[in-house]
Amino acid sequence: RQLFVYACAAIELAIGLGLLWRRTMALASATAAAYLLLWAVLLKLPTVLLVPRMEATWLGLGEIAVILSGGWILFASHAGGAAGRHLTWAVGTRGIGWARLLFALALPAIGLAHFVYADATAGFIPAWLPWKYGWVYLTGAGSLAASLGVLLGVLPRLAVVMEAAMLSVITVLVWLPGLVAAPGDASVTPFLMSTAIAAGAWVVADSYRAAAWLGFGSSAVMSGTVR
Repeated sequence: RQLFVYACAAIELAIGLGLLWRRTMALASATAAAYLLLWAVLLKLPTVLLVPRMEATWLGLGEIAVILSGGWILFASHAGGAAGRHLTWAVGTRGIGWARLLFALALPAIGLAHFVYADATAGFIPAWLPWKYGWVYLTGAGSLAASLGVLLGVLPRLAVVMEAAMLSVITVLVWLPGLVAAPGDASVTPFLMSTAIAAGAWVVADSYRAAAWLGFGSSAVMSGTVR
């Protein structure tokens, strides 16, 4: 297991560095998409199949699926060579469309967790904020609304941008203070996970850059734009 831990760390570090340079973008994004897919299928999906009635298992899969949707869009936007020729369904505008669909299907697992685990979620709300349960239910409903917005083509760009912004605010208000107060594994890991989830949502939001803010249309999910 220790070998796998170090291998995963090395892969993630290589992906992060590769995404910083245009020459290595295609390889890094392809590696990210494959790595995140394996993470979801091998680590998260089995728990859902074993304990399907536990919402927490769906939450874990949904969070990784959001990151995967962002990685998929990066891969679809930069794929070339053999991948571009043989994985036509996963690259280009079609690939972006499928990644958006995955994003929309992942959000209910995140939103419903706020209702199922309302007490635990309220405990993460900063002490200086009033109406803790109001924020819990509002953010949960926000993820559900964003999912419907993408699936139904109702203000999809606005829906995804608002979801990405909400996830970013949660990262800053909920997880960053703990990291600043007590740096360590217990605070670094949730902060980085929340940051990755928000980043995945922002990549999905960027794929709507050519869409109108107040646009409608059921084809908005599958009509991707490569950037």
